[in-house]
Amino acid sequence: MEHVTEGAWESLQVPLHPRVLGALRELGFLHMTPVQSATIPLFMKNKDVAAEAVTGSGKTLAFVIPILEILLRREEKLKKNQVGAIVITPTRELAIQIDEVLSHFTKHFPQFSQILWIGGRNPGEDVERFKQHGGHIIVATPGRLEDMFRRKAEGLDLASCVKSLDVLVLDEADRLLDMGFEARYQDVSSRAHQHYPGVFAKAGRTGLFSATQTQEVENLVRAGLRNPVRISVKEKGVAASSTQKTPSRLENHYMICKADEKFNQLVHFLQSRQQEKHLVFFSTCACVEYYGRALEALLKTVKILCIHGKMKYKRNKIFMEFRRLQSGILVCTDVMARGIDIPEVNWVLQYDPPSNASAFVHRCGRTARIGHGGSALVFLLPMEEAYINFLAINQKEMSLQRNTVDLLPKLRAMALADRAVFEKGMKAFVSFVQAYAKHECSLIFRLKDLDFASLARGFALLRMPRMPELRGKQFPDFVPVDIDTNTIPFKDKIREKQRQKLLEQKRKEKTENEGRRKFIKNKAWSKQKAKKERKKKMNAKRKKDEGSDMDDEDMEELLNDTRLLKKFKKGKITEEEFEKGLLTSAKGTAQLTDSGVSDSEEDS
Repeated sequence: MEHVTEGAWESLQVPLHPRVLGALRELGFLHMTPVQSATIPLFMKNKDVAAEAVTGSGKTLAFVIPILEILLRREEKLKKNQVGAIVITPTRELAIQIDEVLSHFTKHFPQFSQILWIGGRNPGEDVERFKQHGGHIIVATPGRLEDMFRRKAEGLDLASCVKSLDVLVLDEADRLLDMGFEARYQDVSSRAHQHYPGVFAKAGRTGLFSATQTQEVENLVRAGLRNPVRISVKEKGVAASSTQKTPSRLENHYMICKADEKFNQLVHFLQSRQQEKHLVFFSTCACVEYYGRALEALLKTVKILCIHGKMKYKRNKIFMEFRRLQSGILVCTDVMARGIDIPEVNWVLQYDPPSNASAFVHRCGRTARIGHGGSALVFLLPMEEAYINFLAINQKEMSLQRNTVDLLPKLRAMALADRAVFEKGMKAFVSFVQAYAKHECSLIFRLKDLDFASLARGFALLRMPRMPELRGKQFPDFVPVDIDTNTIPFKDKIREKQRQKLLEQKRKEKTENEGRRKFIKNKAWSKQKAKKERKKKMNAKRKKDEGSDMDDEDMEELLNDTRLLKKFKKGKITEEEFEKGLLTSAKGTAQLTDSGVSDSEEDS
């Protein structure tokens, strides 16, 4: 392990509680990291802090320890339903991790209760748990915390509970802002100010922690922190001078390969390192579902797990299971890119480049944490090579692996045998193209330059999907399968039975609708014709019986008089012209009446 420490914990200017020091020894943290030695004393001295440090540098302890020390130094002990600290973090996985670290310390301080509020759990149970056990320290995701503020009807008046708030921590602050959290942050911090003016203002401390400093974070620092101390901890060597910050012990690699070679290269790479632990990042949830299924089928001796943002209830279980594994592969989206500390990750593989350079840094930061070594590899298409210079990170090129087996025919065979695989592949392709079109670095990642035929072969598609981005394009280099893909069945018999039932229902509806449409159309046409005839006869009868021809003439005279009056009022004609016009109009009408000629006949 590289020496990245800044002295023993005992050397801090503000001494730590003996039981805090004991917990640190139990965890094996005998020395501080730079971000910890810089942040902890300031945070404990009633300062707001905005800390920026590379991912994996020990930021979690940099706020967990001050939280405990600040609460221990309170003049009045916290009551059961009083909240002393809130930690807000963007993902439930990161929240679980922080809660776990915190529990290593709170077990030595039974006077403090902690509670975890995240999505994927029953909010009603969260309310009951807080009412029964309290929550002096809350670790929460933004959505669930906001939801808890609205639970007054269920007996939880959280606005009253945060009256005693001493510390507010925003972890991965830049990601929180990406999620539109700024308004929520103002809401959380302002409740204490609005309901209990002076209490929060005198004692409250706020900490913003992130691996990347953005303009949005700087705006939040100015708006929400009072005379903040800015802390920026940089790595030594090449990484410190780079625009984007990655751990100094991280080895960054890239591989240039065509879209239809990429999957074979990935599988070959993973097969040769089966005893190691890897994260494989994809750009979309659909890609995770599809390629995760493919890897499970092709790497049967390796434990493979999948996780993405659309998973509601399984994510926590999968995350904890992967953390416990000695070796295995986690196929994931950027939901796993932030702050997650997974023990001994050997390689971070980026099958799809992330949508921005900041995400690239966070993905890479899942390995080489707190001085350990680690490696990262990003797969790039030939047209994307300029991305390396754009990142401004020291990268080593990795040559294409030799003797790779072409596994795409196997993937196609899987799609032909199971409709679930076929549909997942189509969805994955569509979602990838849509994500590619939205890439922030559009000068390099240009949709118009994408080789769709090669990409479709790389996804092992049986045919091209119908989507706006492909409309009007021809793909001579892509050969679709010579079968009707509607005939591909689900391997799952229950799903296939349901599909057949739906197909039969649609066929019946189509037949019924076709017949109904013809009948309605004919009926409507005949009705329309009959209506026109009736109207014509009624008009003729009205004119004959009521002398409507005279009425029409009177109406025309009135209209002419009105037009003349308007012109006279606007000054367009003189009074003489106005009176002359009235006489002419009357004469014209008289002449028409005498001759028995109607306006319509004269016009014709």
